[in-house]
Amino acid sequence: MMRLHVASRRPGPANVPPLRGDRRAFVRLVGGGVIAAAGSGVLAACSPQMPAEAIAPWNGPPAGESDVRRWILAHAILAPHSHNLQSWLVDLRTPGEMLLRCDLTRLLPQTDPHSRQIMMSQGTFIELIDIAAREKGLRAEVGLFPEGAFGPVKIDARPIARIRLVPDAGVARDPLFGQILRRHTNRSAYDPARPVPAAAWQAMAAAMQPHASRFGFVGADQPAALARHRAIAAEAWRIELTTPAAILESFRVLRIGAAEIAQHRDGLSLLDPMVVWLDRLGLFDRSKAPKADDFATTSQIKDFNAKIASTQGFLWMVSDDNERATQVNAGRAYVRVQLAAAAHGVVMQPLQQALQEYPEQAGPYADVRRLLGTAGAAQTVQMWARVGFAPPAMPAPRRGVDAHLLRT
Repeated sequence: MMRLHVASRRPGPANVPPLRGDRRAFVRLVGGGVIAAAGSGVLAACSPQMPAEAIAPWNGPPAGESDVRRWILAHAILAPHSHNLQSWLVDLRTPGEMLLRCDLTRLLPQTDPHSRQIMMSQGTFIELIDIAAREKGLRAEVGLFPEGAFGPVKIDARPIARIRLVPDAGVARDPLFGQILRRHTNRSAYDPARPVPAAAWQAMAAAMQPHASRFGFVGADQPAALARHRAIAAEAWRIELTTPAAILESFRVLRIGAAEIAQHRDGLSLLDPMVVWLDRLGLFDRSKAPKADDFATTSQIKDFNAKIASTQGFLWMVSDDNERATQVNAGRAYVRVQLAAAAHGVVMQPLQQALQEYPEQAGPYADVRRLLGTAGAAQTVQMWARVGFAPPAMPAPRRGVDAHLLRT
């Protein structure tokens, strides 16, 4: 049987859609032969590459950029974001300021029903603004929720932050700035023979100190604890893949092939030649969730379990409350942790499935809270991630600075 492998490097799950109608049986029966026959012809001809324009922002701001705010934003748009949705909207109409809002068309109502992850993603953006501003001798004065914070259930069009850029000869540059262009989420298998060294854990813990959260980690020297983390992660992933609403939410932002990636420059990118070829033939249906026993589901579960088995470390961040400002600051802390890890050659992948607040994930949600020692309903696990060493990951597409500017 052929194997449909999703080669995504993006935050959140990337799922192979089901094959359409009776063609699924046809591909399963003779797919191997068809693919083999096409390997030197049709399939080779449609072996796509990541479009250069989709990842051009990872080269940094254009040479000669004279607008310091655009220069800063060229770094901020490289921040990690749930499902790579890039929900940042920035108003530059007031000189010396940035007013940040959330694009309410870029939410995850099924898997992130209270927009906690979206708020964290606003925080990663704000932190990179702060770090980049320091390179230009500017102090970023961040005022969160200038028109009031959102309630605990829904967010709205009010601004997330007003950021004033103040010249300050005494502002210190942040050594993490040098890692912004190198930071990538890595979803591949990690080196099972290479544990995360103590120096890297210490650097990650130190990096998040400006933003209050409890940092914890488990490494290869604690095999029993490591096994418990792996088991919860595997179960949460299985639930996500077998929950139709969760799968379809991912399908809506799934970009298959270079043309779709170049068009959208966001979401979950899929460049596997076999999948692109089948999609071009109309053999995929992204409007229907695959069944739990479909190969598209079981193959991904097997693939993820192998990656989890290779993982030699997990980290987590726990806050004392779950206020909106806390969520934003947790995002600021997380991106600093990831930048510090990158400086040591360490990579990571957020495991948000078990932290998501939809009913099907109630079991793993409770399990991970118990495992990490949260006390009472107020304490919240804001981040949980697998950590290790792996070959470099492909950069995630980015939409460019102009796509994030409010025009009215």
